This record gives sequence, structure tokens and C-alpha cells, in this order.
Amino acid sequence: MSDTAQRGELPLTFRHAVEADVPVLTALVESAYRGDASRAGWTTEADLLEGRRTDPEGVGAVVRDPQSLMLVVEREDAVVACCQLEQRGEEAYFGMFAVSPGLQGGGVGRAVLAEAERTVRVRWGATRMRMQVIRQREDLIAWYERRGYTRTGEFLPFPYGDERFGIPQRPDLAFEYLVKPLG
Repeated sequence: MSDTAQRGELPLTFRHAVEADVPVLTALVESAYRGDASRAGWTTEADLLEGRRTDPEGVGAVVRDPQSLMLVVEREDAVVACCQLEQRGEEAYFGMFAVSPGLQGGGVGRAVLAEAERTVRVRWGATRMRMQVIRQREDLIAWYERRGYTRTGEFLPFPYGDERFGIPQRPDLAFEYLVKPLG
């Protein structure tokens, strides 16, 4: 019996986002990372950044980009998670990952990450997944490391002054790249 069946939870379904999904996906990403609602989960960035995490234009651009897709995750016809996947040659980029705060810590994130890895291997033949995580998010980095991702030691400066990425609450933010070979 699967873990999901043992807990009495309904299964997750996965599909590719369409334009009509943009408003709900934008709200989901915001709820998982910013503001008081995000504090119900463990992925909040509310202590590091204020303002928005994304906007309908940013989500819509991913949905429309032929080199990307937004994976929509539903349970009982409700959107509960999403992630961005982008083709970059033999490598795929993983981003805009969000799980509804009330469901965080219950295995949804692990299932989404596994499906994302499967999708990029099958769809694009990707041999490696790459992502960027705010380096101060040690708990989140540790979560990815437990799933086979390694720190590269490569850093990208945080885009201070560009409020599309939020309003930093400290002066030392930076992104670190994590990678995982996909077998």
C-alpha cells in the first residue's frame, strides 16, 4: 500500500498549465513564499523578503514559453502545487516550485520533485536538473540535498533594486545553484 493510501489522502494528478491557470498559480506561489499565509508552511521567505514573489506576467511568460512548462499539481480538482521546468540543452531548470502551505511537510513536494525529474528526462532527454535557491535557506537546501541535489559553490547575486523579486530584508542575499544528475 502506498504512503498516500495509508494516510487516506487522495492521489495527486499532474498536468501542464494553460493560460487560464495563471491567476491561481500566481496566488499559489505567493501564498507559499510571502506574507502571513506563507508562515503556515515551512517554505516561507517572509523573513528574508517582503513584497511579491511573482506576478501574472511572470507566470504567464513561463506558460507561453515553448522551452518551458508549468507543471500543475491537483488533488480533487484543486491546485495544490506547481513548478516551472525549462529546457536548457541537456540540462533542465527547476523553479517557481510551490506547495500549498497547509500541505507542506506531507510528501506533496517530494512527489512533485520526482514527477518534475521524470518529466524532463522523458520530454527533453535532460541528464541534469539545475535550480537556484537563496543561500540563506539552509533548511530548504538540506531538503534538496536529501533528494540528491548538490551545492555547486556557484552563486548569483540577488537582484537588489528590482522589486519583481521582492523587497530584501537583509543586505547579504544571494542565490546558490544546486544540481542533480538524472539517471
